[in-house]
Amino acid sequence: MATEDQRRTALDPLPRATSRAGWVLALLFAANLLNFYDRTIPSIVVEPIKAEFGLSDAEIGLISAAFTIVYAVVGIPLGRLADRRSRRVILSAGLAVWSLLTAVTGLAGGFAALVVVRLLLGVGEASFAPATNSLVADLYPPDRRARATGLWQLGLPVGLVLAFFTVGSMTEAFGSWRAAFFVAAVPGLAVAGALAFIREPARGASESAPVATAQVGTPFRSLMRVPTLWWLVVAGLGSQIASYAVATFSVPLFQRHFGTSLAAGGAFTGVTIGVTGLVGLTLGGRIADRAGRRSPAGRVLTGAYGLLGAVPLTAAAFLVDASLPIVFVVVFSAGWLLQYLYFTAAYPTVADVVEPRLRGTAMALYFAASYLLGGALGPLMAGALSDRFAASARDLGTESAAAYGLHLSLAIVIPVGLLIAAVGLFVASKCVARDREKMRSALRAAR
Repeated sequence: MATEDQRRTALDPLPRATSRAGWVLALLFAANLLNFYDRTIPSIVVEPIKAEFGLSDAEIGLISAAFTIVYAVVGIPLGRLADRRSRRVILSAGLAVWSLLTAVTGLAGGFAALVVVRLLLGVGEASFAPATNSLVADLYPPDRRARATGLWQLGLPVGLVLAFFTVGSMTEAFGSWRAAFFVAAVPGLAVAGALAFIREPARGASESAPVATAQVGTPFRSLMRVPTLWWLVVAGLGSQIASYAVATFSVPLFQRHFGTSLAAGGAFTGVTIGVTGLVGLTLGGRIADRAGRRSPAGRVLTGAYGLLGAVPLTAAAFLVDASLPIVFVVVFSAGWLLQYLYFTAAYPTVADVVEPRLRGTAMALYFAASYLLGGALGPLMAGALSDRFAASARDLGTESAAAYGLHLSLAIVIPVGLLIAAVGLFVASKCVARDREKMRSALRAAR
């Protein structure tokens, strides 16, 4: 039975804490920005790293996969921790750890050292998403969650834009790919300090139901009984396949296929996957919340249709001639903007169907499955296909074969990943109303 204080807290969606919620959301945005800035640096300096250590595209994919695998696996216990302990402490400590390890990346003396450091860095960054999603769900009521999610998720494209527009120039200015890692560590430590002093809301504070736990059996078994969550994992798998392939190999694609410099390739990539996110997440949150008010499945369907539209647009971009990089940027950007609707559809939906005290665990399981099967597979698959296609085209010459292999690989991997994500969201839309009502009924019964 919930106490009277718990009921009062649960019924009060923080009407007097708007400024506090906004401040916390701003810090989460900043942390997410640094999250994606830090993890994007290796993707921008792929060619210098390949040249220094003599690596193949498959090995570059392995560097990205190493981070992603640890990020996914360690996220599960950290998600459980976020449901039991202070999310403030978890977020602050995690950001401090990954910032320090970002600096250590710049000291790597070889391929093995680079893989080990990225493995360790995945531990720090794994603390962020489960604790953040749980915190945002308690700061904002259901009809405002997609918009709030879109706002803190803006850190993703802003981090990408900053990384893609600055790291290439920084590398060329310092004459070393290591410089950006050292610079990136400094602001992370400052934001970690600020996060250490935020005030957390009570769990379930934004729900019109008591915060008492209502699950039966173990947390993992309870979550496995939520069909919506399973189909969101399928969508996440496809989304991560496409996203990590794009993030890892876009700059090399511009350098090899379109013949740009490192700085220009970074700037073009900043537009295609960064600037598009600023628009997609800002509008996507509003559209998803509006659709969600009309129908329980509206928010999920918004993301599904967005992803479905992204498939032909991203595929068409790879038909553009190598002499027209600007046209490629325009066409691919249109498709990638639509895929950002996935984030404002999927992330808030987890909170819609999972009770407050299990949301950190739910997000950790969601990320673990989608990142292990998608985030790790995407760059590995794209890199391996690139090497294979390049090997079959050696008569074109080494440089042309490398360009051909990577271009063909991404032309396959990206649209297929987005299609899988669209299918997952379409099926999830069939389950979400039933799962949401089941969760709410269980919470009402706990009074």
